[in-house]
Amino acid sequence: QVQLVESGGGLVQAGDSLRLSCAASGRTFSNFAMGWFRQAPGKEREFVASINWSGSSTNCADSVKGRFIISRDNLQNTVYLQMNSLKSEDTAVYYCAAVRLPYAPWRTQVSDFGYWGQGTQVTVSS
Repeated sequence: QVQLVESGGGLVQAGDSLRLSCAASGRTFSNFAMGWFRQAPGKEREFVASINWSGSSTNCADSVKGRFIISRDNLQNTVYLQMNSLKSEDTAVYYCAAVRLPYAPWRTQVSDFGYWGQGTQVTVSS
């Protein structure tokens, strides 16, 4: 088992930046690939980004590529999502997720990840 707790969400204006954090506990953090998903009202949860155990390999959804950066700090048991140039369509609840290794960048489905946080709200006003 691994427990995930997100933080860093809030209300920002279009064009602003925000950094989300996800603190993990319970198991060896470096044994897990990590991901971020988001869910807007009335829509299905969608993949945002993922990262392998060391941070050397990442994958991002086309909708956020060039604006969002995923990273991790295995000493702090934390994964981050740096969000730049935010748009109103980025408004959603953002979820941290974990899956046991091996990492597979093509794993972008909700069902590919076995552990989830409670989510943090990000609202971007235009």
